[in-house]
Amino acid sequence: MPGTRKLGRTTDHRRAMLRAMVTYLLENGKIETTVTRAKEVRSMAEKMITLAKEPSLHTKRMALAYVTKEDVVKKLFDEIAPKYKDVNGGYCRIIKTGPRRGDAAEMCIIELV
Repeated sequence: MPGTRKLGRTTDHRRAMLRAMVTYLLENGKIETTVTRAKEVRSMAEKMITLAKEPSLHTKRMALAYVTKEDVVKKLFDEIAPKYKDVNGGYCRIIKTGPRRGDAAEMCIIELV
């Protein structure tokens, strides 16, 4: 796992949360979350897109091992990765939206560029 942010969770919970958030980001193109979570999600989402840029059975199985939905992996390999074939990284954008009402956590929107 990239990064050293623990996000106040156990290892299993953190890994499951990041897998779910990466899957949701690739499925919908945009998520609203906290800044620290978004930085971790960006790291893993960019790794998945880079992996999908080389379409082979091995890379597809590696993506299926991380992303939780098969149709999202199909979308990743068929639609998302070909869009970035000439781009070397920087597939996600983080836009800060201000503090969250309630606990004042810094919120942002992470989206695919």
